[in-house]
Amino acid sequence: MDKKSLERKTFSIAIFINVLQDKTINDLCCLLSDKDEAFLNSYGWFISRLYSENVNLSEYILKKVLEDENFYIAGKAAGKEFDPLIEETVENELKIFQELSQVTSAEIKAEIGYDGFLPEWRTSDIDFVKEYKSRIENIGRYGYGKFAQNRMFILRKGAIVPVKHPDPQRLSSLFGYERERKAVIDNTLALLSGKPAQNVLLYGDAGTGKSSTVKAVVNEFADKGLRLIEITKEQLRDIPDIIESISANPLKFIIFIDDLSFVSGEDCFGALKATLEGSVSARTGNTAIYATSNRRHLVKESFSDRDGDDVHRNDSMQETLSLSARFGLRVNFSKPDKKSYVQIAHELAAQHGIDIDSETLALKAEQFAMQGSGRSPRTARQFVNQLINEQK
Repeated sequence: MDKKSLERKTFSIAIFINVLQDKTINDLCCLLSDKDEAFLNSYGWFISRLYSENVNLSEYILKKVLEDENFYIAGKAAGKEFDPLIEETVENELKIFQELSQVTSAEIKAEIGYDGFLPEWRTSDIDFVKEYKSRIENIGRYGYGKFAQNRMFILRKGAIVPVKHPDPQRLSSLFGYERERKAVIDNTLALLSGKPAQNVLLYGDAGTGKSSTVKAVVNEFADKGLRLIEITKEQLRDIPDIIESISANPLKFIIFIDDLSFVSGEDCFGALKATLEGSVSARTGNTAIYATSNRRHLVKESFSDRDGDDVHRNDSMQETLSLSARFGLRVNFSKPDKKSYVQIAHELAAQHGIDIDSETLALKAEQFAMQGSGRSPRTARQFVNQLINEQK
């Protein structure tokens, strides 16, 4: 390894310059020039950061390169053609990172006269140019930048930021409501395949799994290019800006509003109505709005506090109650009857390996529901958690 030559090559990187700002890769570059105590300090930081993610240096650097957000990958995702000079630069920089990824711990340690223990790392023979071209060809599945690294996001101060600890809910751990979930899944698959997808309203009783269904669907199809951006009711007027910012992104997005309801006089009502109807900034083919609510019409159906005559009041009522009709797909999650509730509890118990006969489980599950908030999938899960704790 020619340390000086490799160090100089990294100075020429322009398109993937953000990758060099990664602390682990920056520490590695320092190892190409540092000596003695400064060298050992850089070595320690480098190993600490590398080990926290991957013991294989080649895989680590490749991941950072593939996920980097730059003008080139953004342009490629949008179908843009680049000048041959830029294409040549990209290929050259990928080869530099490939060479950097092949640096071994033995080569680094050979440069200094330190005979103490130094942790090592692994490398792999990876063709960076080939891998990057493959990523571009499948950009609709993987995305780039923060959307390649994460699957769930929130809106914070106008910026789309990743959820640090996303809900890991999967469809395989949800029981009952197969017909309702199928409707949501089929609509989501239409979105992923580029077909016209409906905006979806999941409404019904609390604890029936409306929000869990949306998050489980995202987790299920994230590897097919599905992402979720959750917003609050107060952020509804930001939807046009969100749609505009992701309109050229090759991934598919669910804009998710959880536990949505309105009272009379709320001005954010009009923002959602305009988006659903199709405003000047109509939603693009890579987005759909999914909302959950305990109310079928999304509003508290009390208008006694409204001023005006009966005609005006009725007009206002019709406009407000018609909001839910603007969702192309409305799915009702109602409370389960006793048989369905017990069945959900039974399947959850079996999933956790709880050894209890069916009659005892049914009796205890019903007692738990009556003592709590009534029958629902949430109650069934709470009951099973109690059984798990009792067995422990």
